[in-house]
Amino acid sequence: MTVNPKTAVDPAVSLFSKTQTQSMSLNRIISERDAVSEAREAKTARLRELRLEKEADDMAAAAARAALPKRTGKR
Repeated sequence: MTVNPKTAVDPAVSLFSKTQTQSMSLNRIISERDAVSEAREAKTARLRELRLEKEADDMAAAAARAALPKRTGKR
């Protein structure tokens, strides 16, 4: 009985190919997750800046209203 070298290598190649495909899939999934995470962080930072700007504007408007003299007089 002769052993065909090609058939002896096929399971190893198949296993390597399967492992390599899984590794590539995992790398793609990790990259996508990182991209989503970075996008979320960028959006959060942008919204935080807008919120702080609005709060500062609101505080300035409240201070301006407080600085105005109160009207005293008859209606």
